Amino acid sequence: MITEATKQRFAREVAKYPADQKQSAVMACLSIVQQEQGWVSAESEAVIAEYLGMPQIAVHEVTTFYNMYNQQPVGKYKLAVCTNLPCQLRRGQDALHHLEKKLGISMGETTADGLFTLQQCECLGACADAPVMLVNDRNMCSFMDDDKLDQLVDGLRAAEGKQ
Repeated sequence: MITEATKQRFAREVAKYPADQKQSAVMACLSIVQQEQGWVSAESEAVIAEYLGMPQIAVHEVTTFYNMYNQQPVGKYKLAVCTNLPCQLRRGQDALHHLEKKLGISMGETTADGLFTLQQCECLGACADAPVMLVNDRNMCSFMDDDKLDQLVDGLRAAEGKQ
């Protein structure tokens, strides 16, 4: 549900652009919805499309193009492992498989306790630090060998009191 307060936040973003280019605020509006709801639903895309005066499919194209927009509910910690070629050459795919085993889920799934969602992603722009991953679309983790992956997951579980 998009509230009036959310629409006020949209308005602040739209105001940053010329009146005839308000569609330029689509990414900001999607980010606002995700911050508030944790993911972007088709219904939210429809509201954004109407608000910005653009086709709903155009909003959906943005949502599906970028990894940062969740198209379904995700766990508290979204772990996105880079599997682009440079990372794969430096064990990126192995890091993803290690996390699948450790978490007991496959790529694209969420743990039963709702704590972790595991995803693969394209280039994070840190090829020299491979394998790399992004936690909650904000925190870059580099040189993620099995030990560092275990420490990360175990540390997040401990922080949640779920060892």
